[in-house]
Amino acid sequence: MNNKVLVLAVHPDDETLGCGGTLLKHKDDNDEIHLLIATSFDKNHDSYQKREKEIKEVSNQYGFNSVQNLRLKTMRLDDYSMSELIEKISNLIHDIKPNIFYLPFIYDIHSDHRKIFEAAFSCTKSFRYPFLKKIYMMETLSETEFAPSLTQNSFCPNVFVDITKYIEKKIEIMNFYQSEIGKHPFPRSEKNIKALATFRGASCGSEYAESFMLLKEIK
Repeated sequence: MNNKVLVLAVHPDDETLGCGGTLLKHKDDNDEIHLLIATSFDKNHDSYQKREKEIKEVSNQYGFNSVQNLRLKTMRLDDYSMSELIEKISNLIHDIKPNIFYLPFIYDIHSDHRKIFEAAFSCTKSFRYPFLKKIYMMETLSETEFAPSLTQNSFCPNVFVDITKYIEKKIEIMNFYQSEIGKHPFPRSEKNIKALATFRGASCGSEYAESFMLLKEIK
């Protein structure tokens, strides 16, 4: 049976930075891939139309089976109660019924990431979501590496995916987010994306890799 994969991107581009190569591999393996975007610009924001176009182009590049957007107010998640966030995320998880779920890292520096993680992880209890079999946290450039350098806050990967075949396509897709990518030493640069993938690849014997922290696996 093929997998049904859901990636939760707090902001558009998190899916590509965190697991873009892995998503392309899932697609090649004939798995279903679904994208849930948590936040959005207000419709009156100057960049709203541009961002909507970028999301559509990126979605076409991946060939997502579905793209959902909660349209929560970016950088204003404190306006929502935790129970409200849990309900919104839970409803979509029940609609999709993924068996693989990719989440942001619990200690990412951006408060939006931390709050969405907390709400989403509340939606992974096996007695309420029995279809969820694997849950990962992903590494997102400009967020994960800027977490406080304390042992308990460190991203310590224990799962690696060889994305050598997909690294160029990942970078090509990332370039659709024109306002989110810059020149080195900007953290979201082509050079840094490749550097991280090279570093993670060296940990698992491949040229390029993405890494994850496995939170739960049910067999």
